[in-house]
Amino acid sequence: MLCIEKGTIVSPRESFKGNLYIEGEKIRRIFRESEQKEETAFLESLQEEPERIDAEGRLLFPGFIDCHTHFELHVAGTVTCDDFPSGTKAAIAGGTTSIVDFGTQYKGETLMEGFHNWQKKADKGASCDYGFHMSITDWNESSKKECQKMMDEGLSTFKIYMTYDIQVDDEEMFEILEELKRVGGITGVHCENTGMIAALQKELISDPKTKARVSSHYLSRPDDAEAEAINRMLYIANVVDTPIIDVHLTCEKGLNEIREARKRGQTVFAETCPQYLTMTEDLYKSEDFLTSARYVIAPPLRKKSDQEALWKALADGEIQTVCTDHCSFTLEQKGLGKEDFRKIPGGMPGVETRGEVIFSEGVVKGRITKERMCALLSENPAKLYGMYPEKGVLLEGSDADIVILNPNKKKTITKETQVSRSDYAPLEGLEVQGVIEEVYLRGQLVAKEGKVVKENRGRYLKRKKFQSVV
Repeated sequence: MLCIEKGTIVSPRESFKGNLYIEGEKIRRIFRESEQKEETAFLESLQEEPERIDAEGRLLFPGFIDCHTHFELHVAGTVTCDDFPSGTKAAIAGGTTSIVDFGTQYKGETLMEGFHNWQKKADKGASCDYGFHMSITDWNESSKKECQKMMDEGLSTFKIYMTYDIQVDDEEMFEILEELKRVGGITGVHCENTGMIAALQKELISDPKTKARVSSHYLSRPDDAEAEAINRMLYIANVVDTPIIDVHLTCEKGLNEIREARKRGQTVFAETCPQYLTMTEDLYKSEDFLTSARYVIAPPLRKKSDQEALWKALADGEIQTVCTDHCSFTLEQKGLGKEDFRKIPGGMPGVETRGEVIFSEGVVKGRITKERMCALLSENPAKLYGMYPEKGVLLEGSDADIVILNPNKKKTITKETQVSRSDYAPLEGLEVQGVIEEVYLRGQLVAKEGKVVKENRGRYLKRKKFQSVV
């Protein structure tokens, strides 16, 4: 048995000093400082004295959960540089003990084939626990019949796109939402107006100067394109009468659409990402191609005012989760779009730095409380994505997934020390306060001071139906 003692145990509702006892893979008992009599009786009942870890002055969070990663994803003529072995090691180094990646059904495939393809990718090695959403890209009668099968396999959440060549149209979206409502699934949607983007791209590539300019990326994907798609998605979900998730929300206009839907009585969940909270569209304006191209993501980075609106929405409970959309490339891969901005692979690393960045930029700067951070990174994703109470919470009987964070220690983010295979760090040079010192996955120490000390302990998460979160 292991005892992590004298730490401050964090939940969305309260934080308190206490001792946490781990037996095997589970949390066996938790005692507050005021419960010394009960703790003494518990210790007397044990056969031997527990091993003790001193967490004085540290915060104990439930293991963080990232429900938006893309490992070994084929996109833009290349493949992300982080596969499951490297991506899950980066995750665990940064305190993320569970991820949910996207099993993608490519055109002509069945949903089951898409699921099995992603299982094979994860079979190469996973250092944190993992599950899959099912991305539906080819909707037909066969796909419809498979939705219940996906639920039975533990893929209780689904993804659809309103842009890219894997998009579904409005009629297909309606039918997908109807079927997933019937089987008890919930859908996350990538919301951008594909027609608006195509028209703007057509204008920008007609001029050789703007065709090769990175800034054309964000000019072709304005916040109006995101907000319109969110609006349309929400009205379709309203007619179907089903809950919905807007993934990677970037802007205040989109947030306002969600607010209006909630006023109508709709159940809408929202996710944002660290990049939209810490970076702005100004990063696309450098004359040096690779300096700007490294930040190409979709939807793109937005204005400072959008960033501020997102932080306030996090504090107020209007946004339920902060995930990363980790989709990493090397600078050489980013260079594939040097002659045509549309060919720049979209995505950046983030799974490794999320916890420390949100603590430093959010909690330390007074934008959110540590309790709210616990909800955003642990408990809410566990509930929304069918893992609670095994994951996302420090309770007796829950998995012993624990992050020990020193709130006073500082470090500087740099590519030199990252685990991810990406050869750049988007937040290179940023000093953060609040350093993750130890990470436990189901009772075992798996990372210490940003280094992975135990690999390949990850297990497949057969997830349940979602639970609503506030």
